[in-house]
Amino acid sequence: MCANYRPSSPEALAAFPLPPPDFSYGEAYPGAIVPVVTNFAPRMWVPACFGLIPAWAKDTKIARSTYNARSETVGEKPSFRSAWKRGQLCIIPADALHEPCYETGSAVRWRIERTDGKPMGIAGLWERLLKDDGLPSWSMTMLTISADSDPVFRRFHKPGDEKRSVVILSDDAWGDWLRCKSENEARAMLKRASIQLNAVSDPR
Repeated sequence: MCANYRPSSPEALAAFPLPPPDFSYGEAYPGAIVPVVTNFAPRMWVPACFGLIPAWAKDTKIARSTYNARSETVGEKPSFRSAWKRGQLCIIPADALHEPCYETGSAVRWRIERTDGKPMGIAGLWERLLKDDGLPSWSMTMLTISADSDPVFRRFHKPGDEKRSVVILSDDAWGDWLRCKSENEARAMLKRASIQLNAVSDPR
């Protein structure tokens, strides 16, 4: 699971054939505004809330519990099933993920990033609502898979807790993810990619 990450910087995103984000952002926790690219608007970075906000939600507080979606049940859960069934796919660029490691007996904040320093493209779902003022409001969630056999992500979270990992797409799979035309096609991509990651202690 991931509740804290560092979105890719505008400088890092300049390497992509898209205009740089025209909004400010920083380290992200649920409810923060971050850049994503969607299959609805694949030629621009849009500002999205970290935590999916379904159409029936009364306020943005739901983002505190919808920032991750289990791939095994994403088509069943009320918060996510509409976005999943409609194929509302997005990519969330991250320079680093932060997770708690308990190998010392207590929680220590660690940082996970690519060894080559490139942005991680995390597979996600998006939602888009129209506020009363007519302005669009985007939100997203990160899709997760089991990390029981993942050499990096299985090290995190409390002993005995289920081990989960976000889905980090291979560099050549970003376009394929956004072009998925069916649930089966999208689900086939929800797996661990062969990307080299580095994890180090990063206490505040």
